[in-house]
Formats: sequence, structure tokens, C-alpha cells
Amino acid sequence: MRDLLRAYFSRRTLVYIYNLFFSISRKLLTSFPLSLLMPESNDGADAESEAVPLLDLSKPSLPISFPIKSLKDLKSRSYFDSFHFQFNRSTVPLRGSSDGLPNRPRVLVCHDMKGGYVDDKWVQGCENDAGFAIWHWYLMDVFVYFSHSLVTLPPPCWTNTAHRHGVKVLGTFITEWDEGKATCKEMLATKESAQMYAERLAELATALGFDGWLINIENEIDEEQIPNLKEFVSHLTKVLHISTPGALVIWYDSVTVRGDLQWQDQLTELNKPFFDLCDGIFMNYTWKENYPQLSAEVAGDRKFDVYMGIDVFGRGSFAGGQWNVNAALDLLKRHNLSAAMFAPGWVYETAQPPNFLTAQNKWWSLVEKSWGIVQTYPQVLPFYSDFNQGFGYHVSLEGRQLSDAPWYNISCQSLQPLLEFNEDNKDIIQVTVDARESSFNGGGNIAFRGKLEGDTSFTTRLFKTHLQLSSSPITVSYSVKSDETSKIGILLSFSSPSHETKSILVAPQEPIRRFDDLLLQCLTTSPQTVSEWTVHETDLVMDGYTLTEISAFCYRPENSTKEAEYVALLGHISIKDHVQYQQKPETLLPSSPWVIEAHDVELVPGNSGSKILRAKLEWRQKDVEDSVFPRYNVYAEKTKSTDVRPRKVLEKPRSETVFLGVAHVPVYYVAELVVESEVKGVRFVVQTCGKDGSWCKLDDSPTLLVILDGL
Repeated sequence: MRDLLRAYFSRRTLVYIYNLFFSISRKLLTSFPLSLLMPESNDGADAESEAVPLLDLSKPSLPISFPIKSLKDLKSRSYFDSFHFQFNRSTVPLRGSSDGLPNRPRVLVCHDMKGGYVDDKWVQGCENDAGFAIWHWYLMDVFVYFSHSLVTLPPPCWTNTAHRHGVKVLGTFITEWDEGKATCKEMLATKESAQMYAERLAELATALGFDGWLINIENEIDEEQIPNLKEFVSHLTKVLHISTPGALVIWYDSVTVRGDLQWQDQLTELNKPFFDLCDGIFMNYTWKENYPQLSAEVAGDRKFDVYMGIDVFGRGSFAGGQWNVNAALDLLKRHNLSAAMFAPGWVYETAQPPNFLTAQNKWWSLVEKSWGIVQTYPQVLPFYSDFNQGFGYHVSLEGRQLSDAPWYNISCQSLQPLLEFNEDNKDIIQVTVDARESSFNGGGNIAFRGKLEGDTSFTTRLFKTHLQLSSSPITVSYSVKSDETSKIGILLSFSSPSHETKSILVAPQEPIRRFDDLLLQCLTTSPQTVSEWTVHETDLVMDGYTLTEISAFCYRPENSTKEAEYVALLGHISIKDHVQYQQKPETLLPSSPWVIEAHDVELVPGNSGSKILRAKLEWRQKDVEDSVFPRYNVYAEKTKSTDVRPRKVLEKPRSETVFLGVAHVPVYYVAELVVESEVKGVRFVVQTCGKDGSWCKLDDSPTLLVILDGL
């Protein structure tokens, strides 16, 4: 119910209604029990927003992400004793510099989607291909995962994909209402207690691999405890900066230095003391037109650390949020302040037409037009993207389909293309990420559809890059699925040290002479057919140049008269230096042998004489510390023999081989594997995948045979 009200009223209004309600309810208690005045605790909206099953978190079960809801659990460190802890660690390091934020106005995005922990709570993914996702990471600097629980721990899927794109991720520590006031009274009882709870939060961020905290104290504080609240903020900031260099602590504009819950909507002497102790302030979103300028004047040389809030739902926000969000962004940009956009899930929650994918791209295009691109990639090699958005309808590996089941797992999102949104559809070719079409790897692609006549060509941006190149050759490869009349090349744009520009078209041989008038240098590729896809590859040397943009170049073969629709799918793009290219997939397995083990193995009755196998698989390399690959594909092969002698598994899995899923940590929980009565054992295979898009052959992958007799 509370989340439903938030969709229509500002927090300030809710607090007023809340306090008024309780002042009236106290007077009525002599005549009516309070239970008649309060909503049921299992209200449907609340149940959805909590989204955490009631289960014993210490026992094996399908891994989930969940918040910490009490100071008792925070103090006891019980989270680290849960079965789910090791699954919730982010393993993707922050791309680029981790030292600090850029010295410019920044964009912070605060998630707040249906209360948090919805489809994203399933660490190994789920089957809801229509779950909420974000893929416009190139338009933000900081991502905050938000819920109304005391300690909101970001699910690792968000940290993994945000880090991949260079975006920092914060969890949320929030206290609110009367319960929050009591929590603060206990937490801030002494200076030592304030420091201890700050250290607990720092420990969680470091252990789970995210980058800090948003601190949101939305209740009154006893004035005598304000010094301890300041100590809490200061100590958390200091400890985090030591344990996680580049970490952030951001204060939310709520309680004042006098202990009053009084949103300032601007930087004043009542909230600046907290701002002075940490890395920034997230200003409440009901500010007026002149507040950004006033805040900038108060902040001085720290004005980029002031994040003016914008509520995407509107709710009293300047210019009304929603489809007018760019008006607020334009104003903030003029005053050189940072922006904090709250609840961009508005597009998803309110089912903006015509569909989520289109509406999402349209809304974020407003942000790009107002603020511009803030993340560029690649900046280092290897570079690889298969355009996977973190959900889909199948999973493929080198064009071969491993699964045809729908899925959702944001951790699987690869580097996202910077596709331009054109609402008027005037482009001759429409460019979209289309998860329903075939994929070369994963579950994504870029689809090109439209009309292309004669010698006409079409170019569209894919990536904005800043990749400095040396004398070492680089290898560019990409995969295409199309008929003979729809061709795609990759256009690479370079800048020299003297700022001269140069473009090179990587394409099959046909277009070399035809596009000379475009002043393009063309490099021919060596095509190879792989599972109905054509993989193109070429080498080049651009010593001293900087790669600044990667584009797709669509064209027809020479003398083509075909008037049918142009249709082509781009499956992946890869750029490696020559040394990386020579490292073939089979070398993904170093000389040190692997150990794979099964724990918590359980075999329970199923239907029609079958049984259900559950097990936690863990793997590691002997004598190698932190040998973590970015991704592991996990398979199961049911056998009717208990022969444990080593044997080769087929590179093309047999019908008995099942693709179970993907792990981003060296552990995977097999939850509900159905085994028929005649099955004697299950052989598990763990396939390592490299950050350059390569993978180990199944024949060379570590395996474990679990014999079912005796379980």
C-alpha cells in the first residue's frame, strides 16, 4: 500500500498524512483496536515489493539476493553465514579508473523499481524474459539500488553489468517512519556503536564488490545524537575509502543537522554539515527553478558533488519528470550541477506505449539529447560485445542454440551499443536489438531492416570509443546472418595525435571501389561460415591513432537490382591485439588442473517414477589464487552407466546433455534437475568463457560425475 501511495504523492505529503493518521489513531485506540485501522501486513503490493520468499537462508535453495532488515542482523554479520552469500558477490571489476568520479557534472540513477528484489533477486536468473532492465549505461556515472529495507544490498547482476560499462554501484541504508527513529536511537546510542555499524556497512560493500552507500535518514533524530550521526557518516566514508579506493558515500537531503525531518531541496547550512563529511549529496526532488544556482554557490568547488533530484514519476519534481525529464536536466546542465534521476522504472511500471523496449529507448534518448554521452568504450583491449541485453528467448554459442527457453539474467548483459533513437522512423534502415531473432552468442543481436536501393549505403553508430592503439596489429572480427543481397561492414573511425581523422571500412571485397567517393579506405575480410552465420575477420595496424567510433555500414552487392526488404543480423563484434588473438580458446584452461566438487547433494522423489537432483557445484584451479573467469556455462549429461573412467564429452552436446545455465562466480546451484529412473549418474561440465568472447572446448572442460546410487 505504501508503495502504491508513493506513485501518486511526494514523500513530504506522505509523511504529513502518516503523522496525521497516527495522531488520530492514538485518540481512537480506546474505542477501536489499531489492527482495524492499519492495512493487512500481507497486502498484495507490499508482498510484491518485498519479493523475498520466506525461507531459511542458511539452508541450500535457489540463490537469491535479499536485504538486511534489522540492526540485529547487521551487527551479528549473519548475512555472511547464509547459503546465498557466495552467490551474491560481484566478480566484474569496475571498468576504467576506480580512483574517483570525473571532474564534470555527473548523472546518478536511482533504481527504485517496484520496491526492489523482483526478477533481479534470482542470482542465477529466471524465466521472465519481460523483466525490467536498463541498457543505457553510457548515459550515467553512478547507479543506486534502492528499496525500503534497512540495508539494501544490490543484486550482483546490477553490479556486474554496471561495472562492465564503467558505472559505480551503491547500496542504500535507509531509516524511516517511527521504526526508523527507534533504529537510529539504538544505532547512535554511542560514538562506538555508530562506528561499529558504519564498519559493518563498509565490510558488506567490500565483500560483495559494490562501490558504496546512499545514506537516507528519513526520520527525526534526537538532537543530542546528531554528533554520533555525523560520526557515522564520517567514519563510513573514511573506512570505505581505505577498503575500497574510489568508493562513494552520498547523503540524502532529509534530516537536518538539528535533527528535524525537513527536506531542504537545496544545499543549505542545515544539510551542508553532512555533505562536508562524505562524497556528495542527493538533493530532494521538489526544488524550485533558482535552487540549483543557489546550491552551486554554496557548494563552491564541490558543485559537481551536488546531485539535484529528479523524480521520474513527477510527484512535485521540477518540470514534472516523465516525458519532460529533459527540462530539469537542461537547467542543471546550465548551472554545472549533477543530476540524480529517481525511479526511471516509471517507463516499465506504467507500461508506457507502444511497448517497453521502444518506450525505454525513447525516454533515455531525452537524457542523451540533454546531457550527452558520459561513458565511452572500449578503452582497452580485448573488446567484445554480442549485444545481449540480459534477457531473451534462447541461448546460443557460436550460432548453435543451447536452449530455447525464455530467460532473464542482467549479469549476462554484454557491452551495450549506443544505438540512436529515431521516433519519426525516417531512416531507410531501422536498427534494433532483437532478442527474438537468432543469436551468434548469448541471446542478442542487432537487426537491420528496411529499404536499400542500388548503390545506396546506410551508416549508424554502434559504439563511441577511446581506444589508443600501438604498433601491435589488431584483429577485428564480426558475425553476420543475412542473404546474399544484404551486406554489413564495420566502419572504424580514428583520430591521429594531430587530430586528423581517418575512416576504415572492414567488409567483404565487393565494396572496395564503389565507395571511394566516401573517402573510405577499405580492408577486405576473410569470411568463414559457422552455423548459418558468416564470420568476417581482418588485421590492421594503426600505430599512434585512437579509435573513436565503431559503426555499422549497410549496403547491397554491386549491380544488385533486388527491391525486397534489406534484412541482416549482426551477431558480435570483437577487437583483439595480435597477442590476444593468438591465445586460442583451448588455452583458457591454464596448466594448473581444476577441482570440481558437489556439496549439499540431495535426491528426492519426482513425478512418474523420476527423481529430482539438487546439488551445489563448486570449482577452482589447484595452486592458482583468484582464477575467476567472467563467466561459466554449466551443463549436465545424464548417463545410464556408473563408469567413472575419464572420457571425452562431445563438442556438440548429445540429446542427453542439458544446458543448465550461467554462473559468474565459481559456484552454481542445481535446483530441480529431473532424472529418470534408468539414469545412474549425472556428469556435470563447467565451460569457462573469456572476456574476449572465447570459450573452452567442452572436451577440455572440467567435469564431475555424480553417482546417484546411495543418495
